[in-house]
Amino acid sequence: MRRALAALAGTAAGTTLLLGLRAGFATGHGTDPSGADDPPASGPASAAPPPGPVRSPGGAPATPGRPPAPSPGGGLRAGSFSGPTAQTRYGPVQVRITVAGGRITDVTALQLPESHGESVRINKRAGPVLRQEALTAQSAAIDTVSGATYTSQGYRTSLQGALATARA
Repeated sequence: MRRALAALAGTAAGTTLLLGLRAGFATGHGTDPSGADDPPASGPASAAPPPGPVRSPGGAPATPGRPPAPSPGGGLRAGSFSGPTAQTRYGPVQVRITVAGGRITDVTALQLPESHGESVRINKRAGPVLRQEALTAQSAAIDTVSGATYTSQGYRTSLQGALATARA
């Protein structure tokens, strides 16, 4: 009985602590998990944007914390462009983008880590998610796939290189 009460009290204390930390991040009173401090709020409270989805210049919804997707004709040349091979802890990552009308129309993973069965399993799930993120973002500002951190980082690096080539 005492053990159960101690476990319950510990769980409640841990949950309270986590919720307090999470609230600190949400209100800008914490450190961003990336290690950068949150920017201080500026201006009066009435200067906050109206509620609703954030929109890119073209009117498409954009994800907060991510730069808005460029509008069509965003300076990308038409064609296929391969990014550099990014070496990760578990193997190489390389992508190729296809651009038409100034927009990324396809992203193909030329290389994903396959050093062992676990890498293959992870990347079968992560590859399509990263592809969709890139197509949606129209940039290399894509989210990390949980459980595929190194692949996600390599994907971003190679994607950024392909985009730089397409802009040159």
